[in-house]
Amino acid sequence: MKFITNSAEETIELGKKIGSLLKPGDVIAMTGTLAAGKTTITKGIAQALGIKDNITSPTFCLISEYEGEKMPLYHFDVYRLDGEEDFETLGADEMLYGKGVCIIEWSEKIRNQLPKKTIFMEITPLEDEKREITLSNWNREEI
Repeated sequence: MKFITNSAEETIELGKKIGSLLKPGDVIAMTGTLAAGKTTITKGIAQALGIKDNITSPTFCLISEYEGEKMPLYHFDVYRLDGEEDFETLGADEMLYGKGVCIIEWSEKIRNQLPKKTIFMEITPLEDEKREITLSNWNREEI
């Protein structure tokens, strides 16, 4: 599935639609350059999960955990990790196979550690504020 958003607001709205279809245990593995919009779409997903907190990139803390009205959100940023062994030491298995939704930015660094049912999201910035957002391994109804 491929989407084009024309602004940060449209990216957040797409995130809300995706978030409304997520279930406990879902994992979204994101790829995209710096400032591609990974945290922006995560804001929309968080809103759909009933999270009231301000969502920021977890670059320096690696994992941000948010409690939502529907379920928790575990927001990973693995950019600073050296590889898959570092990811294992975080104790991420509890979250990957838990009762919430996991969003992993820079997921290409830990691809072999991801569950088979992982939803892959590639975000590509285009001109102006436009984004191309591609979902693969999405086994749900249309968005």
